[in-house]
Amino acid sequence: MEGAIPMFDSLNELSTKLAATGYFIDPVMTQVVYLAAKLKKPLLLEGPAGSGKTQLAVSVAAAAGTHIERLQCYPGMSEDKAIGSFDQSLQRLYMEFSKDKHDSRHSLQANLQGRDFFRPGPLMRALESERRCVLLIDELDKVDDSMEAMLLEALSVWQLSIPEFGTVEARSIPFVVLTSNEERRLGDPIRRRSLYVRVEHPTPEREAEIIASRTPNASRAFHRDMAGLALAFRNYSLEKPPSVSEMIDFANALQELGLDHVTTEQRDILLPFLAKTEKDRRHLLLREGFNSLLLDGSRFAKQMANAEGVEA
Repeated sequence: MEGAIPMFDSLNELSTKLAATGYFIDPVMTQVVYLAAKLKKPLLLEGPAGSGKTQLAVSVAAAAGTHIERLQCYPGMSEDKAIGSFDQSLQRLYMEFSKDKHDSRHSLQANLQGRDFFRPGPLMRALESERRCVLLIDELDKVDDSMEAMLLEALSVWQLSIPEFGTVEARSIPFVVLTSNEERRLGDPIRRRSLYVRVEHPTPEREAEIIASRTPNASRAFHRDMAGLALAFRNYSLEKPPSVSEMIDFANALQELGLDHVTTEQRDILLPFLAKTEKDRRHLLLREGFNSLLLDGSRFAKQMANAEGVEA
């Protein structure tokens, strides 16, 4: 099984390659990711939406030079979406052209239940991958307990039991990332099998680094301003606080407009990027509320500048 081949030869290699993707995490988190990959343990990331949980899986795949299989969870999702299902169109076509070539209907039915007619889902594709990949099971908290239980076999013994044609054993063991936004509490069995990490929004200093990696031509002061503004927004009782990726989009938009800081005149330009619900939009249309956000953002940026020993 190729699962024995490490994704990263050393902790330093992982750290360097993750940074090259523009994903910055602290040294402790880097070590946890490295150990999860080395020990073939799923990584359970739990925390608020938009804090970078999904991006970690994407960045690990990019750093390892491998592909990602993504199972996006949603309420009412069936096992077929995760494991796979039979291709009924192909089965009907086979029946049409092969019904005279079988001695009995039983023989025909047995053929139709074969592996050739089964279209694998992301869980099965990850296990059958010749090369070790990243399996992202995103927003697991959106499905019920039965779907969570279905994953235990795959994440414990790295195999899937398919009633129609038997057991599918892993050709390689994927690096598994499970994410949860805490809409419900995940069960203890999935927690026991995983390394648990609480993920919060990055510190302003870390967010400034992340934004700098995506807007390299902007000034350090601009990066501090963006990180300060992000913190101000997240402290402002919004229905949907801005994610890191939304702050990057906003920073890029300002760069496209040739702007190096935000003023009240940019309020209406800002709204589509950072106000994603009508309630939040109404809050930001209140001039005093918007002004206070800018003042808070400037104060946070100044604190970062002082910590760096530079003029704000």
